[in-house]
Amino acid sequence: MTAHPFLSDEWIAQARDLRVRYEHRLPPPRTPVKLNIVVTGIPHRDGGELRGHIDSSDGQTIIEEGHLAEADATVTVDYDTAKAAFVTQDQQAVMQAFLQGRIFLEGDASKLLALQAGQNPADPLAMEIYGEMRAFTADS
Repeated sequence: MTAHPFLSDEWIAQARDLRVRYEHRLPPPRTPVKLNIVVTGIPHRDGGELRGHIDSSDGQTIIEEGHLAEADATVTVDYDTAKAAFVTQDQQAVMQAFLQGRIFLEGDASKLLALQAGQNPADPLAMEIYGEMRAFTADS
């Protein structure tokens, strides 16, 4: 498997494929959430920014490019923090970024907390998925 920079077009294509391969094994989300995400400072993207969303309102969690028209909240985060949250699952780095003011939230904070509460990185299926994701994510 070829590794690609986090959030490059190639990485996003592999993440979509990963979602399709695992969607039948994933439990339904606990709480419906519509969350827009802005990732800044991406070194290999034109403009250095990516706008995406997480939507669990229809019974499965979809992470995709583009913003939702009616989101519960918008989170703006730098590239390194996004990688720590989505790939390496480094909660300490995410908490440090929050304390340093590198994570900005507009909207309903309870929805973001509900999304986080539904995650269990120690779950065997989650470990399998994140292991695959790390395999196709380049170190840099």
